[in-house]
Order: sequence, then C-alpha cells, then structure tokens
Amino acid sequence: MTEQQKTFYITTPIYYPSGKFHIGTAYTTVASDAMARYKRLRGYDVRFLTGMDEHGQKIQEKAEEEGLPPQQYVDRIADIAVSLWKTMDISYDDLIRTTEERHKAAVEKIFKKFLDNGDIYKGEYEGWKCVPCESYFTEAQLEEGNCPDCHRPVQRVAEESYFFNMKKYADRLLQYYEDNPSFIEPESRKNEMINNFIKPGLEDLSVSRMSFDWGIKVPGDPKHVIYVWVDALTNYITALGYGSDHDELYQKYWPADVHVVGKDIVRFHTIYWPIFLMALDLPLPKKVFAHGFIMMKDGKMSKSKGNVVYPEMLVERYGLDATRYFLLRELPFGQDGTFSPESFVERTNYDLANDLGNLLNRTISMINKYFDGVIPTKGLEQTEFDSTLRTFTQQAIEKYEEAMEKMQFSVVLSELWSIISRTNKYIDETSPWVLAKDEADKGKLASVMAHLATSLQQIAVLLQPFMTKSPVQIMEQLGLDASLLTWDTLNKFESIPEGTKVVEKGVPIFPRLDPEVEIIYIREQMAITAPKEKQEDKPVEQTKEVEQVEEITIDDFMKVDLRVATVTACDHIPKADKLLKLQVDLGYEQRQVVSGIAEHYEPEALVGQKVIVVANLKPVKLRGELSQGMILAGSSNGVLKLATVDQSLENGAKVK
Repeated sequence: MTEQQKTFYITTPIYYPSGKFHIGTAYTTVASDAMARYKRLRGYDVRFLTGMDEHGQKIQEKAEEEGLPPQQYVDRIADIAVSLWKTMDISYDDLIRTTEERHKAAVEKIFKKFLDNGDIYKGEYEGWKCVPCESYFTEAQLEEGNCPDCHRPVQRVAEESYFFNMKKYADRLLQYYEDNPSFIEPESRKNEMINNFIKPGLEDLSVSRMSFDWGIKVPGDPKHVIYVWVDALTNYITALGYGSDHDELYQKYWPADVHVVGKDIVRFHTIYWPIFLMALDLPLPKKVFAHGFIMMKDGKMSKSKGNVVYPEMLVERYGLDATRYFLLRELPFGQDGTFSPESFVERTNYDLANDLGNLLNRTISMINKYFDGVIPTKGLEQTEFDSTLRTFTQQAIEKYEEAMEKMQFSVVLSELWSIISRTNKYIDETSPWVLAKDEADKGKLASVMAHLATSLQQIAVLLQPFMTKSPVQIMEQLGLDASLLTWDTLNKFESIPEGTKVVEKGVPIFPRLDPEVEIIYIREQMAITAPKEKQEDKPVEQTKEVEQVEEITIDDFMKVDLRVATVTACDHIPKADKLLKLQVDLGYEQRQVVSGIAEHYEPEALVGQKVIVVANLKPVKLRGELSQGMILAGSSNGVLKLATVDQSLENGAKVK
C-alpha cells in the first residue's frame, strides 16, 4: 500500500422495490459485501454502494393496487430493505434511492447535457414493452412473442418519445471491449452482448415515456418522464455527488472498480451505461461482473411453486454466518447454482460444525487439558509436521488472495477450508494424546498447541470477508483480542501474546443440525410463506405462474403408485416435534410411514382415516425410524391437510 491509500469502489444494482427480497437479492449483496470487507482488510479506502430503483410504471401500478401514493409505497419497501441489510450485516457506505433530491437534480442535468450535445432527439416510439422489466424490444428480439429477459408477455405501445443515438457510439464501445478484455466477466457475457446486440446493429434507445408520470420529468418538457434505465444507471455517479456542488466523492472514487449485477441486466450495464458515460465524456467502470441465478431443483424460484427462500428465515433459525457461508460456498459466482434444503444442512453440518467447529473445540479442550488453558509461546520444540503445515497454509493463503481478486468466492472458501482440513490432519499426524504421555515430548506438545492456536487465529482472519460473527467468537474462545484480526498477522507466527488463556470450556459456534428435522422445516417454510403472499396479492398472476409449471406426460404420472390405505396406529417420535409415525394398512401389506404433520394433527385423530400413500417411494430412515412411503397432503395459508378419498374405497385401491 502506497502512502496515499488506494481506493476501491464497488456497487450492487439498485433493487426494484416490487416486493419482499428473496435470497437471490441477498446473494448479490452478500457477495459485494464480502469483496468490500476483503478490500478493507487489505488496507483499501472502500466505498460500497447499494440502493433502490424506485421509479417506473410497475411501481406506480403496484402502489395503485395497494391504494397508496407511490412515494409511500416505496418508502415502506425501502424500510424493509434497510432492515434486511441490517439483518445480513451488510457494510454498505451509502444507500441511494432514485426518489431522493440529490439524485433527481443530477439526472435532470445529465439528461439536459445529452440534449445539448445532440445525443438525444424527439421522435415516435412504436414497439413491444415488458412492463416488469421496464424494457422495450423490436419484433426480432422477442422470444416466441415474449420478453427475452423474463419470458413474460409484452405489450404493444406507440407514443411520442425522446431517443438516444446509440449507433453513434457502437464502434467506440466495441473498441473499449477489445482494449479492456476484463471489462465484462465472465467472458461468456461479453460474447453474448457482442453477438446478440451490437453486431446485429444497435437500435436507438427510447429514453422517455408519456404513459405514466411516476418518475423524473424531462427538463423543459414535463409531459415526458425520463426512461427508468437512464434514471437508474446514473445512480452510480449521482451517489458520489456528480452533477452537484459537492462532488468530492466522485473525484475520489470514480471510476468504479466493479459493478456487481445479475446476468439478467448485463445489457443495460455493459451497453447502455458505457455509452451514456461516453456521451458525458466520463471514464468507464473498470469491470462489470455478472453473476448467475440461484436456481431450485424444480427451476427458478417461483411463489406459486412454493420454492421461494427468504434470507430472514435462514438467519433466524441457523444464524447469519451459516447463511452467508452457504450462499458464497455452494454457488460458483458467475454461474447458476442450486439451493436445496439438503445442501444447506449438509454444508452447515460438515463444513461448519464438523470441520471448523470441531477443530476449535478440540484445540480449546487440549490446551486446557495439557497446559492449564494457557497457549504455549515458549519452550517449543518443532515436530516433523510443523513446517509442512506452515508451508501448506502460506500457499493456500496465496491461492485465496488470487481467487479473491477474481471474485471466485467458492474457490476462495475452498482454499480456506483446505487449511482447516490440513490443520485437522495435523492433529492426527502429531497425536498430542501420545506426546502428553512422555515428559520428554513436552516441548513438541507445546509446539503442536501453539500451531493449532495460530492456525485458528489465521482462519479467523481469513473468514472475515464472509462471516461477521464467527471470527470474533473464535478469537474470544482462544482468549485473543479482536485487534489481532488483521491481515499482517498471517505472516507472524509469534502474534499470540505470552500468557494468553483460552476459555475454560469451548462452546460450539455451529451446533450440529438434525438433518431430518431441518430439511422438513425448510421445505415447510418454502411451501407455507411464499404461496400465501401470492394468493393474497394477485390471484390472476398466480394462475399464470401455475400454468407455467413444467408439464409431464401420462407415462411420467403412471410411474407414481398412489394407493388407498387406512391409518391403524399413530405415535409421536421422541425429540422430533414435527414428525409422526403412522402404521398404515394397504390391503396387501402393513407399512410404516413417517410424516411431518405433527403440528397439524394429534395422533389419535388420524387413526381410522383413509389416506393416499405414495407406495413406490424408496424407503428412507427419518430420526432412526423407517419410512416406507409418503402420505399426500396439501398446504393452504400455512395449514396442512391430508388428502383423503371416499371411505368406501378398499385399502390398496390404486388412485388414478
């Protein structure tokens, strides 16, 4: 780091306040936060911006549906967003809202400059509009008559409009791509922009609307509202004071080091935004990183499918650090990744509870047992494995740093966990319990304890971009001050002060989860909370989404063997509040089925009832009990009800 501190400016997109944010939005923000925290840790002067895109037709319509003025509607959503970012411990420096005066005043000046420079002219717009995306398309750009971005229906519109002359800057933009090969990452996104949008010929962009009035008015022509993407994209400089009398932040931090965006808005950030900046004669951002989507096993998250996951639920039940860790470890940044309850629980148990948690607990326990709780700093006698551990750790840190600069967060965490795994292996190699039996090996035992404590301190430092609670908890259990959570301590084996005393008894920082209970819990939350919101808000839209569920053939359906059965006995399962153990009579045999309906039915109320059983489901063990099928049930407003059949049907009858 030079005498003058290096700056680092990172931004998220400004989010559209059309409803409650799910983990997809949290994913973008947590990734940006991890990068901002890393750069601060490395000594950079960081500026981290997020915000809200609060204008446009869709917002006006949503507000009208709820009987609210648009400003009151967006104020409410903004409060929810601020609360979520507090819950997720997002360390942003500024949150820009496009309804703020500081932004509106600057946007008016920017638009006027476009006009004065001859980049904008008035004409007639006629084409296809996607209201949810606030985007306009030619006939050729539509996919099967729908929006190419979100695949929803578009509307035919015709109105007077101001247009931006995009063709004027097309060649200059292509040259910028060529001169700056890392401007768009991953590279596949750049190829998409060139082949799908630039080479076929850029159309001039309609940059004003007359069909609604919720937005910033065109200077001198107030019947026109400035197009939402001109309004939205300029936030990255208006938040720094560009266009105002106080542009010190702009002078200090622009150009941005990286805009972090989802792959669905790459075009706006890598074509429209650079061209706007060229027209303003301003430097372009150094990088636009477009990450993939969080997918579910049954496709994209959809409220009608009951597969939406909200971050608040995960944080409340499993903790902030487990949630942040999963998002950045499981999902390769830049590619699509899949969320499942099973993978979330497995990551928490194996990576956090087993690998990291056990390493800390074992170390605390051994230091207490062998050295009365004091971390040895003197009289150390090297073992044959010490240098190997230290060399491995240093090499892994270098790989960590390299991957972090490329925003390969899952790779970074993989390297960090290799240090954790190697340290656990070091315990097995040195066998402290054997060294403790011989007084002559006291120096080697001391060296082992010192290496374990130092490794944990290094791990705590490296965890900081990703986890905001656990590093301090690790240091507290080691008896170390949080002031040692600095990057320069990674190269100082002697950083642990003499006489440091660990806690008397370590507390698991990541308690192990019961997979059977927690997988059921997450599925229930996905099925209960999300559909309820859709049903109450817009039943018409819900019907549309249900129609989009992937179709199956009759052959697929016939693979499922549905049978009528009678419940003959039912009991609770000890220490499993959500599970019931049912004995069912299928006519041709008796079976046991475990079902997560204990919160909705008393066992005695089920005895004698006719139920529908999925009879050819592969048996599994839940909480140690064999489950030989599944009982069909439906969910409505958070209440589960069993699917039933006519009582006259015989047990074993096939449901068709």
